[in-house]
This record gives sequence, C-alpha cells and structure tokens, in this order.
Amino acid sequence: MSMNALAHLRTILWTLVVVAAVGATGLYAYATMMRPAPVAGLGHGDYQLSTHEGAPFTRASFNGNPSMLFFGFTHCPDVCPTSLAEMTNWYEQLGAEAADLKAYFVTVDPERDTEAIIGDYVAWTGRVTGLTGTPEQVGKAARAWAVHYEKVPLDGGDYTMDHTASIFLLDRNGEFQGTIAYRESNDTALAKLRRLIGG
Repeated sequence: MSMNALAHLRTILWTLVVVAAVGATGLYAYATMMRPAPVAGLGHGDYQLSTHEGAPFTRASFNGNPSMLFFGFTHCPDVCPTSLAEMTNWYEQLGAEAADLKAYFVTVDPERDTEAIIGDYVAWTGRVTGLTGTPEQVGKAARAWAVHYEKVPLDGGDYTMDHTASIFLLDRNGEFQGTIAYRESNDTALAKLRRLIGG
C-alpha cells in the first residue's frame, strides 16, 4: 500500500473516532437531560393525615427514612392492588437492603376508606402503612404532591376514583427524588430503589 493510501486510511479512521466520540458525548448529554431532576417543594405542605393505626402523620413524618408513596383507594379494581403487589415484591427482592425503606398508601377516597378499612387493605403487605384523613386534608396532601384524583360515577349510584398511578420516591429528608411508573420494568424499579436507599 502506498504512503498516500496509508495517509488517506489514517485520516478516515481518525474521522470515525472523532464522529464516535461526538456521538457518545451527545448521547450522554441527552441521557442526562432526560433523567428526572428533583422538584423543589413537591410534597411540602401543612396536611395532617392519620395512619391506619390512628397515629398523626404530616410531611415531617417522612424524615429519617427513604420512602415510597402511592395514592390510591381500597375499591380500586387493578392499579392499586397491582402497585401494592409490586412494592411487596420489591421488598422481597431487596431483602436486607430495604431494612429502613418505608412505604405509604394514601387514600384518595376518604369517604369510604376509614383507618380500619385501609388498615385491612394494606395488612397483607406487612410493610405498607395506610394513610387517610378528612376529605379536606387528603385534598391538601394530594395538591402538595401534584396528584390528580377525581370521583367517577358508575351505573347504579356507585362510583370509582380516577387517580395518578405513579409511586413517588422520597429521600431520607422527605424530598422528592423521582417516580416509579405503573408497571415499570422490575429491573428499572429495583435500580431506582437501590439508588434511593444508597442516598
């Protein structure tokens, strides 16, 4: 091969290296921009709820432990039981790693979900604390977390609730750190929880 051909080949190879480096840099920048950033002030507020055991619960109650937070209701046909089952499964898979990870289930249907009812609903999980309160206080908590919920009438006079289905992730200071989407892949959810637990 002639010297000119070698020089030409070398130029092509270096060009490919530069293109690959630029592409990798762009991909990293895009991934960084797409990663959800903590939202300042989300979850802050003066709401006063109660646990299914009757203990008072405020925003300050989140302090000290990483936490999962989910808004739902006990008459929910699919999203809520599925989410509780997933949280329970994550606890089992994480084992000792999740020793201080807390989980909370806040009702968006306080008219029906008393402390006793929500306590029975979450009892099988062994780890999730049910939270309820007056309609006004539940409304305050939902607004603080930017959670949508709405009563939807059904035939026969009954109703169901439309609501946000994401699980909120909170750090040890009770600050929002991201979400786990409904039916998100198990591996992705576990990775997020491990980052949360690790601080």
